[in-house]
Amino acid sequence: MKQFIYILTLALAGCSQNASISGTKVTTLDELKIAIKEAQPGDNIIMANGTWEDAEIKFVAYGTEDKPITLQAETMGEVTLEGQSCIKLGGEYLVVKGLYFKNGYTPSKAVINFKKDKETLANHCRVTECVIENYSQPHRDKKDHWIELWGRYNEIDHCYIAGKSNDGPTLRVFLKGNESIKNFHKVTNNHFGPRPRKGGPRGETMQIGDSYTSMAPCNMTVANNLFEACNGEVEVISSKTNFNEFTGNVFYKSEGSLVTRHGSYCRIDGNFFIGDGSENVGGVRLINSGHWVVNNYFYNLKGKQFRSPLAVMNGIPKSPLNRYLQVTDAVVAYNTYVNCESPWHFGVGSNVSEAAVLPKSEIRSARPDRVVVANNVIYNEAADARPIMAHDSLDGISFINNSIDNQGQSFPYAYAFQAQKTSVNSVNEYLKVPTVENYDSVYNGFEFETISTDVIGRVRDGSNQIGAFSKGAIATDPGVLDKSKYGASWYSNEVEERTPEVHRISSSEELATKAAAAKSGDILEIVAGKYQIHKPVVVNKGLTIKPVEENGLVVLDYTGAAESPLFQMQGYGELTLEGVKLVGNGSNYAFATLKENMNRHYNLSVTNCDISNFGYVHRAYKESMAQEITFTGTTIANCANGIELSEETNNRGDYNVEFLTIDSCAFNNVKANVIDYYRGGYDESTIGGNLRVSNSTFTSCGSAEANGILLNHRGIIHVNIDNNTFANNRVKRVSILWGAKDNHESGNKLTNSGSIEVQQNLALKLMY
Repeated sequence: MKQFIYILTLALAGCSQNASISGTKVTTLDELKIAIKEAQPGDNIIMANGTWEDAEIKFVAYGTEDKPITLQAETMGEVTLEGQSCIKLGGEYLVVKGLYFKNGYTPSKAVINFKKDKETLANHCRVTECVIENYSQPHRDKKDHWIELWGRYNEIDHCYIAGKSNDGPTLRVFLKGNESIKNFHKVTNNHFGPRPRKGGPRGETMQIGDSYTSMAPCNMTVANNLFEACNGEVEVISSKTNFNEFTGNVFYKSEGSLVTRHGSYCRIDGNFFIGDGSENVGGVRLINSGHWVVNNYFYNLKGKQFRSPLAVMNGIPKSPLNRYLQVTDAVVAYNTYVNCESPWHFGVGSNVSEAAVLPKSEIRSARPDRVVVANNVIYNEAADARPIMAHDSLDGISFINNSIDNQGQSFPYAYAFQAQKTSVNSVNEYLKVPTVENYDSVYNGFEFETISTDVIGRVRDGSNQIGAFSKGAIATDPGVLDKSKYGASWYSNEVEERTPEVHRISSSEELATKAAAAKSGDILEIVAGKYQIHKPVVVNKGLTIKPVEENGLVVLDYTGAAESPLFQMQGYGELTLEGVKLVGNGSNYAFATLKENMNRHYNLSVTNCDISNFGYVHRAYKESMAQEITFTGTTIANCANGIELSEETNNRGDYNVEFLTIDSCAFNNVKANVIDYYRGGYDESTIGGNLRVSNSTFTSCGSAEANGILLNHRGIIHVNIDNNTFANNRVKRVSILWGAKDNHESGNKLTNSGSIEVQQNLALKLMY
């Protein structure tokens, strides 16, 4: 290969000045391999702008602390690795900079791996200014990680990472072998963008270690990152090792928590947990010993139990490594909770009542012990009936010098607080700084002098105050949600708002063609009339379909082949269907997912529609995942099957939709699978799916239902069946509720339809 020195002046997006780089420019994979092989300390290897397809890069070299070897984009963001691409690092003092992974998936175990093979790990290596976006496997069940950290003293910084929808944590830290323990890795200043709901476990944004290395020291730092809408599962971060620090991070509208799942002696210091009032957004959940939770700000969090702002769990006596160890010797101090509903949950996960169907190794009866809760502030604009939720005895908790302003309302366990009048400095919509009036005392417990600064870095000195803000009101907005502080400087996930375009449909052919041509968010308005549709309408973007006139009758008569859907839901498809009549031929489907390659999520909302004569109303195939499916004010009649969401039969905690809502609908003569929604496998940390059936009627349904149950929802954690009417349904049972979980019914009327039964404990296969 003919090598040459390449000198480049480039304008870096988001930077105030130009920077000059020099090095060896490569334009092909062969040239890159040679450049890496010949690299010496201090060398820069510059990948030429353009698309690098199916690039499996092995970056193995040995730089020095003063002279690292750098592999970087010619222009940051303009070197895209697509198709089946990945990079493996091995050696010392290497830097990877400015690469963009998109439009594909890794052919190996990771997109970026700090290990070439088990003998060649990376040490003192850095990945910076890179982006990994929507780089998921075609099959949701295929496991990979986007980043694997091995070795020691490695760093991920100023990267944007978002959109993982397949099995496995986004970032995974391994501690297998002495060469990877006490690793002192750093993950700093990154933007972990939205991760969609996975529908089961193994959807963490970050997992640090695992059960079997949980006794090893890690000493990892996770600092100054933004976690935005990281909704993969109940654990945003799963810390499973010892001596980790989580400081200065912002968790924004993320449906999960920072969890010390295994391991001990973590410090959670100076973080912001900001919710939107959703019951799914969590805070901090503690398991194991010696953790310090200090200087954190919790705002507008409404999660319960596993997702509560502070969840301190019960453990299992003599717990195996992969279960739950007792919480002991923890400190929760100098935190501020604003407008958080029931912010403190203690004894979470207590399940003594389920002892009949669980082995002893699963019974969480070991209460938290030697836990100090001190110098915290709780402020509620509206009174909270239960600021403390005790799921077991509080005997092991010491409450010292905590303040609450609960608008004068009394509540259980009031002894844990001093009721104090509180003033509030409203900095912005999410940052409200309470100051306890006439309350200057602080509790100085053992090693409390180590809490030397507050949540925004102000020194705690002689004017120290309780709560996360040491000196009360703040003069300026710290800008914790300023996205320019996080992630790659050249990339932004902000999307410019556009006014949806309205497309008028007046023929059958136009429905398919204009749906294909429309942009996401557009509206298709159909002129009143009857339309024969012969082929599926593909939904792979956000579309609203409705009549031109509010009361205009639009009939879509689907004559397509058996088992084909009128609306084919594909990845990224979001269909809102309003006021339309759908008619099938008895063997085809109204809605269905792809049978394969449904690695992207979809949403379906059907309102005020009339659906009749289909083989299935909706059929979701294996590995498909909807975040939300909603039927409102809709009549479903004379269909062989209803809503089928039961393909995840691997009993690993997976399911096909996160939220299924049926409200004010009428089901008439739906023969089987009226609602079939399934989650199999016992996994105590999976707390989904969610089913609500309300204000609806079910008449003459279930005649072909093999198991004699009208509404099947086995294994679904949250079920609410309320104010429905069931008449003349030829089944033995309308529903079997899981009493030990969040399954409820109320206000239902049953006539010739069997019963609604409660089974307190379901015997499910243990997943681990």
